[in-house]
Amino acid sequence: MPMPVQKPGRSKQDYSTPKEFIAAVEKFLGEPLAWDLAAHGGNHVTPGWYGPGGVLEDSLVADWSEEAKGHGGWAWLNPPFSDIAPWAKKCHLEATRGAKIALLVPASVGSNWYRDHVHGKAFVRFLNPRLSFDGKAPYPKDCLLA
Repeated sequence: MPMPVQKPGRSKQDYSTPKEFIAAVEKFLGEPLAWDLAAHGGNHVTPGWYGPGGVLEDSLVADWSEEAKGHGGWAWLNPPFSDIAPWAKKCHLEATRGAKIALLVPASVGSNWYRDHVHGKAFVRFLNPRLSFDGKAPYPKDCLLA
């Protein structure tokens, strides 16, 4: 069976996380998600968010642990899948400073970002079935929640 054709740099990177999945994550965590760390006005899943039109344009320069202290609760992160490494690194750093972050990413367990910033450093749940971000078809890769 042929592999799907990859479209580097041409795939949509700002799908909103399905509301049903967000509800399941909040139930699992036992509290609502307080901040969406990589969003914009059309795709955020929490009342507060970082990104265009949000509290801060660039989430990667924000102090997530201080924000968590001020607002409490968990932060949500469904970053652009085209460049996960800086987001995974930031999650690891901020978690060591006290931030609680739920990270949704492809299950790329052979990647450097997974090895350096997730494996052995975060609680990881592999997701089944595959999520559908567009409401039409499942995402073509397995995902994980860390």
